[in-house]
This record gives sequence, C-alpha cells and structure tokens, in this order.
Amino acid sequence: MKRRTFLAGSAALIASSPFPATAQDDIKAAAREAYIYTYPMVKNYLTMYQYALEPGGSQYKGPFNTMASIARVYAPEDTAIITPNSDTPYSFIVFDLRAEPVVVTMPSIEKERYYSLQLIDLYTNNVDYPGTRVDGNEGGDFLITGPGWKGSVPKGIKRVIEMPTALAIGIVRTQLFSAADLDKVKAIQAGYKATPLSAYAGGQAPAAPPSADWPPISDERMVSDYWSIAAFLLAFAPPYPGDEAQRENLARLGIRQGVKWPGADVPPDRLALMNAVAVATEKEIRDNAGRLTDSSKLFGTPEIMKGQYMVRAAAAQGGIYGNSVQEALYVIYVFDAKKAALNGVTGKYTLTFTPETLPPVDAFWSLTMYDRPKQLLVDNPIDRYLINSAMLLELKKDGKGDIVLYLQHESPGSSLEANWLPAPSEAFYAVMRLYLPKAEALDGRWKPPQIEFAH
Repeated sequence: MKRRTFLAGSAALIASSPFPATAQDDIKAAAREAYIYTYPMVKNYLTMYQYALEPGGSQYKGPFNTMASIARVYAPEDTAIITPNSDTPYSFIVFDLRAEPVVVTMPSIEKERYYSLQLIDLYTNNVDYPGTRVDGNEGGDFLITGPGWKGSVPKGIKRVIEMPTALAIGIVRTQLFSAADLDKVKAIQAGYKATPLSAYAGGQAPAAPPSADWPPISDERMVSDYWSIAAFLLAFAPPYPGDEAQRENLARLGIRQGVKWPGADVPPDRLALMNAVAVATEKEIRDNAGRLTDSSKLFGTPEIMKGQYMVRAAAAQGGIYGNSVQEALYVIYVFDAKKAALNGVTGKYTLTFTPETLPPVDAFWSLTMYDRPKQLLVDNPIDRYLINSAMLLELKKDGKGDIVLYLQHESPGSSLEANWLPAPSEAFYAVMRLYLPKAEALDGRWKPPQIEFAH
C-alpha cells in the first residue's frame, strides 16, 4: 500500500511538471541557462551580505544606506572582492531603495585628482558614474532612487539617478598619489555622505519596507543554497526588457518571485539534477573567465550588456564590479608572449614600457599582481602589490630609456628592486588598469606590451 501511494504521488508530480518525464536534457539546458542568468545577482549578493548584513564579519562595513570609507588601499587580507584595485582607497554603500531614495554627497576636489561613484545594480550592470568623467570634480548632491520612483525632487540636487533594482551597490574610488597623500584622501572621504531623502528634505521618514528574511550566504552556500538564494533575489530585481524569456525559463523550473525554493511542484530528482548542473555551469563560467584578456566588452550599462548573460557571468566571476570601458580599461595578463600560462614557480618575467608604449590615460594607470586561483593580492616582503604611473619618477630606466618591470617571486637584486612587482611562487595573473583611457587606447591604436618569459 505504501509503495502504491508513493508511486501515485510521483505520478502526480510528473503530471504537473512542465517537463516530460524523460526530459532530463531539457531540465539540464534550462537549469544551465537559469544559472548563467542569475549568477551575477547571487555573486553580487554575496558581497552585499558581507558588507551590510553580517555584523561582526571580517568584511562588514555598516548597515544599508550608509557610506563606509576605508582610508587605505586594499591588501591581501581583503577577501570580499576578487581582483581588487589597490590604487584608490575605497568607500562603499549598499543600497536598499525600497522605502525611499538616498542622497549621496560628493565633495569638491582638486582638478588633478580622479574620483568616481560607480553605481551598480543587482545584475552587476554599471548604471551611472557621478564623478570626474561625467560631472567633473565640483562635487554635488546626487539623488539615487529605486525603480519607478515618482516623488518630488528637493532643491540642491545635482542629478537624479534611477537604479533599475531595489538592491544596489555604490563604490567610490579616490585616487591616491602616494603614501604621503593619504591624509588628503582621508579628508576627501570624510566628505562622502549618504542621507535618506526624507532627512535631506527635512520631512517625515516613510514607513519601513517589509521585513526581509535575508538568507545567509558564503562561498559554501553559493553551492548548497544557490537556487533558494536566486529565487529570493528576484523580488529585488525587476526584469529588464528582453529578459522575459529568462524569467519564463526560471518559472518552468519552479523558481518564481515570492515563492520559497524548492516549492511543492519541484520533485527531488529535478532538484538533484539542478544542483549538479549548477556545479558544472559554475565551472563553465570560471573557465570562460580564465580566458578573458581585456575588459572592453565585459562591463557596461544595462543597454550595453543586454542579453549578454554569459559575458556578464564570466565578468562577475573574474572581476566583479569592473568599470565600464570609458571609465577604466583593463588589460588582463594570463599568458606570456608565447601563450604559456604565467607561473612564479617555473618562470621569471619582464614587461617593458618604451616611451611610446606607456599607457595613454587622462587619469592614471597601474599594473597589479594577483594569485590564482584565489584572485587576491599577493603577500610579499616589500608590501608592493602594484606599480603605477605615480611611481614613474622612482622607476629605473635602461640604457635605451625603457622601463623594464620584473614580475617574479624573488627579488631581481637591490639595484633593480624599484622595478620589481613581486609574484607568488605559484600561478598568477596581472591586470593593467587605464583610468580614463585616451582615444588611442579605446580604438586599438595603442597596443599594450606583452609579458616576456625571461628564464
């Protein structure tokens, strides 16, 4: 009797399923597509959770809608963001825009310094960039709203920026010229403010948004709880035009906005299959990210990234929160000039800048070292994680006037140590960043020099 009851229940589940009973390939294909589409959201939420929802955690910055500044550059112990920039001290804000907008204040700074507020939606699209490139260095008050906000704009607002998702993140980068410049950067960071619109306008605060049971997330839960977290996040991210098929695909799998995962219509065998597909697809995304060599088409506005789901996923895996190309161009060095993978165990490498091949920028450039597979900065005895344009006067030139950088685990010797970028004693990669790249960098006239195997 128990056997017949079980079979009858299974038959009912199969009959109500949008997939034929034998259509494992259909489920695999749908789950793969769903994973690629939702991966940037879940990866983004991992950082948001660590920054705003995990008090006491090593990466915690503060509650939603508050600006938190780090008056130093990133170091190896900073692990929440992979492939981090170590040129510019960061300030962060995680937005929950359900109740009301937030006014972000950018102070006025000197014209020689670069700064920007990168506004990123839950999908990891770059929505806007208050700061040097877009607005100049005069500063101002920027009203950041959630999707569809229709309220009154108070006096004093420089621009209104509508975020397409209710959860979003803002990253402020402030250029640091040298260690002696840090106090000036601290003073600038003190001028970054985040104020609820009601407080800014002197009005009454609106009702709090509905409470949310924020699911905990970690690298491990990115595997074990992936689909339930993806389902939860749908409520904070309205679909973009053109994403309708992706939402329909999620619904076919049983992943629906406002419905806790797994629902009663998701049989255990489908759940197990989807979990297996998630593991395989994460590897596929990671493999795609490992083949990236430049960022010119990886990051951008929602319009630019429309429909590019695998590109967006690979970018989130390889370097989440990368800048749009107009703001910063990234040259990613994974291989040497002979297409061999970079490895600090087996080789020493050089990167040579002639006067003609120095990166053309209106702000600054840098070359930063990262280990693999962790994608973090490399601990080293001289605490040097990058070489940048602010160091040009300190770098030594050879007899031809060229600057030869040494990328290796051991020091090249005291006479050349100024040009040494320490590598780990394992696989590594390096990223060259060009902030406010000039036209010749964007249109291909400038060719980045290659990393050469020395011995």
